[in-house]
Amino acid sequence: MGLEIEGNKVEIDQEDFWKDAEVISTYTRAQAIKDGVLVDVSDAAKGAGIKYPVAVTQNLWGSWIEVPEGLEGIQDETGRLWDVLWMFSIAARKATSDHLTYSVLFQTKERKMKEVQINAVCGPGGNLDPVITIMLPGDD
Repeated sequence: MGLEIEGNKVEIDQEDFWKDAEVISTYTRAQAIKDGVLVDVSDAAKGAGIKYPVAVTQNLWGSWIEVPEGLEGIQDETGRLWDVLWMFSIAARKATSDHLTYSVLFQTKERKMKEVQINAVCGPGGNLDPVITIMLPGDD
């Protein structure tokens, strides 16, 4: 069956374990982008030196990249997105795993600066090529 128990040790043969498993549902990255759950920012990411496709969660976009009321004309989405991508590129150079956490400073509608923790993960996309997803803690 792919499961061996020897003493206190359990070994699972992953290939055999999933061989006859029924797929209940799938939700691809492309579907998430089409549905608006993710926002594709790959073109902007190239400018920050990021070579893999990049998407941010709608939660991150709506919470911090969209310009808050009262800051229109002072800030723009392009600049706020650039801050997210540039700080990611700096953090990624020091990363030792496929998950990383970094911070970005954003100006709030109260015109105060707020440090926001952001998570990023690099994993396989639909065709198993690397893709990056940037999100707020709690997003998945």
